[in-house]
Amino acid sequence: MKFFSFWRSLASFRVRIALNLKNLPAEVVFIDLDANAQRGEEYRRVNPQMALPSLVLDDGTVLFQSLAILEYLEETHPAPPLLPADPRGRARVRGLAQMVACEGHPLLTPRVRRYLDHELNLRDTQQAAWRRHWTVETLAALEGHLAGHEDTGRFCHGDAPGMADICLVTHVTAAVNQQIDLAPYPVLKRIFETAMALPEFASAHPSMQPDMPEAMRKKG
Repeated sequence: MKFFSFWRSLASFRVRIALNLKNLPAEVVFIDLDANAQRGEEYRRVNPQMALPSLVLDDGTVLFQSLAILEYLEETHPAPPLLPADPRGRARVRGLAQMVACEGHPLLTPRVRRYLDHELNLRDTQQAAWRRHWTVETLAALEGHLAGHEDTGRFCHGDAPGMADICLVTHVTAAVNQQIDLAPYPVLKRIFETAMALPEFASAHPSMQPDMPEAMRKKG
């Protein structure tokens, strides 16, 4: 498989975790979003949406959108599972994952930030307020669904990591990058720390990627 990724892409982060959990090797192709490499003709042929990530299978089939990729990996490599065995549990986990991947994260993506900057001429402080608002709203919603729920265990659903945890970790990482206090979200904080203690999650973190600029690495 060939995996198109960028160190800072939260959607790519999600797929990296899933590949690690499933122990699936993939050739990584780095697409520099900061240099607008996703808009180049070569990558546009891979994914006309010009978004990351993309996963190209051995037969040339191109998969796109992180949750669709996670679902494919789950269906083709079911162990270890990213989804519970029961329909209600799967619906809960998918719902938690979609709160991040389909509602919270899309409002933070580079193309949205570019529009806020170039088309709406919002100042840096206004853009930061935008990102913080939607990040916090999603944190609060996740905490509300997880806290006190009978199916919440060491992880979002039970005691093994799954699709919801993959999404939660990437969103909390976005919050940490914005220096948002996690104290109001103790369940999220606990699950995040539990997940990030696992090598499959830790090695997928943006700061561990070889395409992270050296200047950013030293800054961190």
